[in-house]
Amino acid sequence: MTSQEIRQKFLDYFKSKGHLIVPSAPIVLKDDPTLMFSNSGMTQFKDFFLGYKTPTAPRIADTQKCLRVSGKHNDLDDVGRDTYHHTMFEMLGNWSFGDYFKKDAIAFAWELLTEVYGIPKENLYVTIFEGDASENLERDQDAYDFWKSHISEDRIINGNKKDNFWEMGESGPCGPCSEIHVDLRTPEEKAKVSGLELVNNDHPQVVEVWNLVFMEFNRKADKSLEKLPQQHVDTGMGFERLCMALQGKSSNYDTDVFTPLIAKVEELSGKKYTGILEDEKDIAIRVVVDHIRAVSFAIADGQLPSNGGAGYVIRRILRRGISYSYRFLDMKEPFLFELVAVLKNQMGPFFPELEKQGKLVTEVIKSEEESFLKTIENGLIRVEKLIQQTIESNSKVLPSEEVFELYDTYGFPDDLTRIIAEEKGLTIDEAGFNAEMEKQKLRSKADSAQKVYDWVTLEERDENFVGYDQIEAETYITRYRKVENKDGEFYQVVLSNSPFYPEGGGQVGDKGVLENAVESFEVLETKKENGLIISLINGLPKDAGALFYAKVNATERKNSQANHSVTHLLHEALREVLGTHVEQKGSYVGPDYLRFDFSHFNKMTEEELALVEEKVNAKIKESIALQEFRNIPIQEAIDKGAMALFGEKYGDSVRMIQFGSSKELCGGTHVKNTIEIGHFKITSESSAAAGIRRIEAISGDKSDEYFKGLEKQITELSQLLKSKDVVRSIEKLIEENASLKTEIEAFKKEKAKGEIGDWKNAYEQKGDKQLLVKKTSLDAGSVKDIVFQLKKEIPTSVTIILSNADDKPMITVGVSDDLASSYQAGAIVKDLAKEIQGGGGGNPGFATAGGKNLDGLENAYQKALNI
Repeated sequence: MTSQEIRQKFLDYFKSKGHLIVPSAPIVLKDDPTLMFSNSGMTQFKDFFLGYKTPTAPRIADTQKCLRVSGKHNDLDDVGRDTYHHTMFEMLGNWSFGDYFKKDAIAFAWELLTEVYGIPKENLYVTIFEGDASENLERDQDAYDFWKSHISEDRIINGNKKDNFWEMGESGPCGPCSEIHVDLRTPEEKAKVSGLELVNNDHPQVVEVWNLVFMEFNRKADKSLEKLPQQHVDTGMGFERLCMALQGKSSNYDTDVFTPLIAKVEELSGKKYTGILEDEKDIAIRVVVDHIRAVSFAIADGQLPSNGGAGYVIRRILRRGISYSYRFLDMKEPFLFELVAVLKNQMGPFFPELEKQGKLVTEVIKSEEESFLKTIENGLIRVEKLIQQTIESNSKVLPSEEVFELYDTYGFPDDLTRIIAEEKGLTIDEAGFNAEMEKQKLRSKADSAQKVYDWVTLEERDENFVGYDQIEAETYITRYRKVENKDGEFYQVVLSNSPFYPEGGGQVGDKGVLENAVESFEVLETKKENGLIISLINGLPKDAGALFYAKVNATERKNSQANHSVTHLLHEALREVLGTHVEQKGSYVGPDYLRFDFSHFNKMTEEELALVEEKVNAKIKESIALQEFRNIPIQEAIDKGAMALFGEKYGDSVRMIQFGSSKELCGGTHVKNTIEIGHFKITSESSAAAGIRRIEAISGDKSDEYFKGLEKQITELSQLLKSKDVVRSIEKLIEENASLKTEIEAFKKEKAKGEIGDWKNAYEQKGDKQLLVKKTSLDAGSVKDIVFQLKKEIPTSVTIILSNADDKPMITVGVSDDLASSYQAGAIVKDLAKEIQGGGGGNPGFATAGGKNLDGLENAYQKALNI
């Protein structure tokens, strides 16, 4: 049975049981402040469990792309070292929202595994929650009784809270769970040791394949448990492990989920995969084929590699794959990008984002490979220099600070530093390195540390967003909670009528004021979490249940929504000018400026930028009225021509924003008419990543300020130049400046000629050799010319010139060719440069060094006289 057939059978089975089959949510989470990535199948249904949204159906099934590389669920370090851990994996799941519970969930799982997939019953074991006295949780007797009708009691195992009580995170929906384990060992191995002894003991052939979670509690911030309003079922079956079981393999990597990728790596690297766990080459191949899946899906879902947040995680995964292939597969050129085509052929039919975004994914990965391989090359030079310094200091241990700097600042893999050091008979200061790493983690943790208390619920009221229609509203606080972070103590509030737009869709959250006749609080930010619009205020009202007046900062909102509306016009104009391949890949919309990332593989020309600006401003001047379609079916919006952004998760009902021919699905705030935007001005165009261009621009008040600033500058220039024709006056100045430069260069050459004659006569005889040590104020170019001439004309000579031109210390050393075997210009300049707190280098015949300490030139001069 192929992996495609296994996946389809799962979905077909649950469809036959009345489940709605839904597509996978994006692997990258954009509107959940608690998670970067979908790390389990239940992530996209979290709001259903918490009661914030109504499920689209009481029974749902899907296969969800998941990523576990950070936070509580982190499998990165295990990947490649065993047969079954992965960064990106598929989670097959069936869900019940207040419908069926333990009995049916257990029956469905057993029937599918044993009758549909045909797994022998004697190979299966199940676990149930044994209870936990510290939390007043009893043994899950119901699950035990239901399992008894399917499997012998000696195969039902009690499991502790760690293994059999599933929690989403520090807080949130949770409940007891029942795991299903499969024993894939040979009959001979089973005869020696019972599978009962190996369940949940990390045996590579006795693995958990499915987890049935019975959601019935909510974990609060104070760690207490409360009953959920309804009982739910949340199951997750590891697709890769299931394929291993059904295809009779002992490793996930031996299934057809991975073998096509492995075959391509073998072809490109010339290395043969043997499947040996401890073999570094095989570990590297497993790392590469795992990581290329994670990175490809993340990029396809809209997350580009970067230096922060989710982008940093993706870059780290990719660089780990490049590092392993560089060290153990001898791949010194980019090649991972060539695996994308294989992955696309394999999974594209079920995950169309890979098909549609294939070119972009390939180009981004190739660019990242090229960049990181250069980092490795530059790092190797730094490592060699560090090793040389360590040897010269008669030490056998590379200092931890420098090794950590290589890793942290330059991105050079620390394990590669270890390998190179060991080849030279050296080690690194492991304890010191780990201490530096811990310091960094503590710094990072301190920066992001935040203690969030439980919600305090006040009077039950509806919680509505009214910000599309008004920026001021009478309102009540429906709930609040305290938040403590490095900046102090704050309170998050949810309002019955909130005019504050929550950060989302690239647009910043609103700020403003929450006040009444008695007190006033500043609204510092507004975000959305689990369906709730949450505003952060700088204190707790004395009477939190009183009537308040919520007021959005009108100026910032006006400018933000002007910038948001103009991004829609910009998107349309870019597609008209550059082509329909242009797609939005990210945006930032604030009151001061907008940033718009889009797919395009070439730098835009000045003509293209001017045409885009012209088209956008023409639309603004047309005074196009906003047409807003709230809560329309998504298919109706698509039929109307609305553009949906790839990597976004849309519900069944959406909001469509239309300005003439521009139609997009969007939840942000917008101007009522394009004329309110004022004027649109592109301020920069640059590369955001391979295949991604970035435009930054302004509109509204900021555009007015920009042109007023230009007008002021022109007026001031006109006054300085005493001319209204500023352009012609500047051209004249440039011509005069060029003429003066020519004269100065001629003067320098004349001065240098005069110096040469004096310097030739200033050499001091040192035995059978000649030494010149001279101070000068000549510039570096003139000194270089003179030194090259002198070292040719004066035999058996060393020439040392110390310059203070432009108040910057500079040392230049020349060694005549006949002394090159016994004197090294680079070594001499390196020694002298210590006196000016600098460094430099060159070749045996010529070297230079610059520094910071001008006063040190005198010490360098005295030191040079003694050579």
